Amino acid sequence: MAIPKETFFLMPNAEGTLQNQIQQLVAEAILSGRFRPNEKMPSSRKLAKHLSVSRITVTLAYTELLADDYLTSRGRSGYYISENAPQPPKFPIKPREDKVDWTRAIGQKFSGGVSLVKPQDWGKYKYPFIYGQADETLFDRSNWRLCALQALGSKDYDALTSDYFDRDDPKLVEFILRHTLPRRGIKADPDEVLVTMGAQNALWLSANVLLNQRRTAALENPCYPSLRDILTQSRCQIASVEVDSSGLPPEKLPADVDVVFTTPSHQCPTATTMPLDRRQALLKRASDNDFVIVEDDYEFEMSFLKAPSPALKSLDQEGRVIYIGSFSKSLFPGLRLGYLVGSKHFIREARALRSTVLRHPPGHIQRTAAYFLSLGHYDALIRRMANAFHERRQAMEVAFQQNGLTVAGQGAFGGSSFWMRASEGVDTKFVAARLLEKGVLIEPGRAFFINEQAPKNYYRLAYSSLPVSKIADGVALVANEMNGH
Repeated sequence: MAIPKETFFLMPNAEGTLQNQIQQLVAEAILSGRFRPNEKMPSSRKLAKHLSVSRITVTLAYTELLADDYLTSRGRSGYYISENAPQPPKFPIKPREDKVDWTRAIGQKFSGGVSLVKPQDWGKYKYPFIYGQADETLFDRSNWRLCALQALGSKDYDALTSDYFDRDDPKLVEFILRHTLPRRGIKADPDEVLVTMGAQNALWLSANVLLNQRRTAALENPCYPSLRDILTQSRCQIASVEVDSSGLPPEKLPADVDVVFTTPSHQCPTATTMPLDRRQALLKRASDNDFVIVEDDYEFEMSFLKAPSPALKSLDQEGRVIYIGSFSKSLFPGLRLGYLVGSKHFIREARALRSTVLRHPPGHIQRTAAYFLSLGHYDALIRRMANAFHERRQAMEVAFQQNGLTVAGQGAFGGSSFWMRASEGVDTKFVAARLLEKGVLIEPGRAFFINEQAPKNYYRLAYSSLPVSKIADGVALVANEMNGH
């Protein structure tokens, strides 16, 4: 008698293809001991009908399980659980009692800070005004898939399977050197570039190479929350500098600073752009006071209102600027692919540190991205995003005017978000909680500030994943809550 088909059911929120879900159902049942060797599986026709999927989907799942020796085929009799299938543990696992005093055992805490919280199911909310999420209506999924398949081909077998040790995919590095960096006015050699697991990984590498407990780092206030956490964990001395309408003011930097972290293209989170004269003043102060600058050049691609300003790195004549770029924001955040550009002496140490932690980003991801970039798909995607973001930005501005919301900071060159200010006495943390119940996601501003007495009436509204048709209604809901209606 076959295993009852009713034993199988697909979870509505399960990840992966239907074929993969069926394979996982069978494998987990075998590994848990519910299905045993020589038991007969339901026929593909019956199981397909029961699960409301196509028969070929079940057949393909059975074929994969057959190849992995979870199942065996017996002529016209059907599929059976293989005698060679992995066996469940022979002895029951006893419940464990944790007797470790972890308050003493943990040498350094990394949790408990004030950080941004984004629901995993943000896409289910009707009005997701949250930053950095991909818009599937804009992303070129078909060409990314083709590039991934090309990277899996026999010609790229070494790129897929090789251990680069501390090196990177030469095709990706070549594209960065010949295409991406020249657009920012930057010239570099291969030994001055390091591929990272996104911009955040690049910031972590920079902080750990450049700082120690005796050195001082300066960062903007408000700032990127993860950078604040990285610097706190490095145990260096931290000096926060209040930004103004032009970004970081060089004259307010402490005299004894060793490393300055800044976001001149689109300050995080205010989105303001540092003007050219201030960039030159910052470089002069770095030269006079002998400190290093880490430039996070995020969102420079989204300068759809004006041509982007030259990168700080392009103005640097003394090798003082370490440049950070990322493909994750413009492609999709799950890609986790960025890069560091700096002096070969710095890159050598950053490469060695990266090697001790994760060796290198996966070769297949690097090669897929290299094809997507070099074949022109990336530039086409950026144009689509810029056009869509421009339209959404205009709709946001109109909605703000109609609903009386106050913009505290916006990028003169473009970007994908607005830095907003509510009335004094409004705590946007509680407003965000109320809006959540109405299907609206916003980002309270408290997490971006460094000091404990930070203002509570700031918040960020992003439009990267919100269609124009929903902006007016979403902004109206935000305004109602901010105004206490």
